[in-house]
Amino acid sequence: MQVGQSASVSRSYSRADLEGFAELSGTAVPEAIPEPLIAALFSYLLGVELPGPGTNYLKQELRFLAPASTESELTAKVEITRLRPDKHLVDLWATCTDAKGVLVCEGRSLVKARDVVL
Repeated sequence: MQVGQSASVSRSYSRADLEGFAELSGTAVPEAIPEPLIAALFSYLLGVELPGPGTNYLKQELRFLAPASTESELTAKVEITRLRPDKHLVDLWATCTDAKGVLVCEGRSLVKARDVVL
């Protein structure tokens, strides 16, 4: 791992996805993509891509800036901003944009990861 390293994933959510979310959460079917589904994209990236398996969330702070339409593909990205190998800590900046490039969400994540080296 190194500062500046990044990973991204793109995903669209269908009406069926939103209906499933509503059923699981006990709410009405949302008109826009719910914030927890957007945050799940970051969880995927951190646990599977960067830093990857064995990663433990310590802290996450997200700001949701615009609604995400169900008709748009979202792209979530995480980028390493700081490594603290002595404590196995990784700081990352997270962003999510829609297909038009609109910033839907941004924030920070702090994770504990194996094999943190400078």
